[in-house]
Amino acid sequence: MMLLENKNAVIYGGGGAVGGAVARSFAREGARVFLTGRKLDVIDAVAKEITAAGGVVETAQVDASDEQAVTEHLDAVVAQAGTIDVSFNAIGISPLGLQGAPLIDLPVDNFMLPITTYPRAHFVTAKSAARHMISQNSGVIMMHTPEPARLGMPMVGGMSVGWAALEGLNRSLSAELAPYGIRAICLRTTGMVETPVIDVVFGLNATGLGMTKQQFTEIASSMTHRKQLTKLTELAEAAVLLASDRASAMTGTVANLTGGVIVD
Repeated sequence: MMLLENKNAVIYGGGGAVGGAVARSFAREGARVFLTGRKLDVIDAVAKEITAAGGVVETAQVDASDEQAVTEHLDAVVAQAGTIDVSFNAIGISPLGLQGAPLIDLPVDNFMLPITTYPRAHFVTAKSAARHMISQNSGVIMMHTPEPARLGMPMVGGMSVGWAALEGLNRSLSAELAPYGIRAICLRTTGMVETPVIDVVFGLNATGLGMTKQQFTEIASSMTHRKQLTKLTELAEAAVLLASDRASAMTGTVANLTGGVIVD
């Protein structure tokens, strides 16, 4: 039996590297995937891959920070599919102008942008999903953060603060929603070199620290116990397991996929 058979999963930021990888894995494990994003052509491209592989997927243009748009979309999903079993928010924002510079040189607006953008979007999607999940007495709300959410690292600006806020939100969601059968899970990884965003991030940080991108990547890899950064497929496979009923005891937690950069 597939791990997510008969599950309905909504993914925000589904056209990005993380959202797309998770969507493909969810569909492969039997979930009916509702893929959303701000650019319909981008998520449609991911949907075509899922359909070609035999998965079931639908797309919709939704801005995850727009509460009305999110609410209306989820109402439509429930009217069509009956339930929302998994909500995975994988939105991202461009690091340009936000990372790669010392905090004292960062404009206030650039510092604040991720701090306001990430928590707002995740609160909107979690709140909207929870309203449906409470009535069905089940569901999983999921998010993803990189290791600066926990570690003090230079040149990441307000990103680390925004990501740390998500992990705090994850704990609060669990505390309030677990009595209704709803689990809240955060997956924490290192930077993943296969993703276009990390390619840019590592370049920005390398320049800020006066080294090449290759040198920065090697240093980042060496910080892990296994001497390699998290792979995109590893994140996606972990997401499948944690979204499934096999992880029913896990809530209010951060799944540590950093390979030893962070040791709990």
